[in-house]
Amino acid sequence: MNPSRLKYVYLFSLSVIWGTSFILIKKALGEEGDTFTLQPLQVGALRTILSSLILISIGWRSFAKTSKKDWLWLFISGLLGTLFPAFLFAYAQTEIDSAISAILNSTVPLITLILGALVFGISFSRKQLLGVIIGLAGAIGLVFAGMENNPDQNYLFAGLVFIACSCYATNVNIIKKYLQEVKPLAIATGNFVFILPLALIVFFASDGASLDYQDEDVLTSLGYILILCLFGTVAAKIMFNKLVQITSPVFASSVTYLMPIIGLTWGIMDGERFNLWQGLATAVIIFAVILVTSEKRKQSTR
Repeated sequence: MNPSRLKYVYLFSLSVIWGTSFILIKKALGEEGDTFTLQPLQVGALRTILSSLILISIGWRSFAKTSKKDWLWLFISGLLGTLFPAFLFAYAQTEIDSAISAILNSTVPLITLILGALVFGISFSRKQLLGVIIGLAGAIGLVFAGMENNPDQNYLFAGLVFIACSCYATNVNIIKKYLQEVKPLAIATGNFVFILPLALIVFFASDGASLDYQDEDVLTSLGYILILCLFGTVAAKIMFNKLVQITSPVFASSVTYLMPIIGLTWGIMDGERFNLWQGLATAVIIFAVILVTSEKRKQSTR
């Protein structure tokens, strides 16, 4: 398929897959009142371990052909693009709704632009700077509106989502600048080759081995994690790496256009509350993302 069309297929597919990931994380935690079937560290570790086993089994040959000079960047990419966010989002969703996580995740293009300019030397226009300011205002508004709508939730945990978004944004720029010539499957596999040992350490340190794997609730959580691994991690990682290579970092990160809609839909279907002010803040964020990426699309995509 022509890259100019293929990029939109990837963009839409990733939006749906990752927009669904937030409700899957919530279900994997297995919240029952103030208790959880699995702890955030266990969810993040299991997600990483299972994804590693799947990717290494299908992509080892591709990874084996990579140059050793790329290994450091593959490791850093794995930390920022996979390992850290897996734990950060799991912890965040012990206190805030999955829909709010999905919406806040739409700030990735804004952060990508800021980091691209400050760290990677990518220029931006006044229009894009305005978009960044509007987007940050929308994100702050969303948090305050959520505090009013759900006073029992600790919205300081929204900060964990912003940290995860910064990790994603940095990873996008790293892939574009340092891993442009590495095959997408090799990047995804290499990420997990290097972070698997860390995930195993976290898993055992969080008493993951002592879980009752015959318990129905635990098995249900594991089922959600497996779905999350197959689609939200393995398939999505390969597609996203390819999208970054055939477009620009800002365009690739605009996968967050549809994610809030998907995430919000799942959240409302699951009984999460959402008010008008949160809806307006969401619209402001999406408008800002469009403002930031529109100019770059004309100049950098192909």
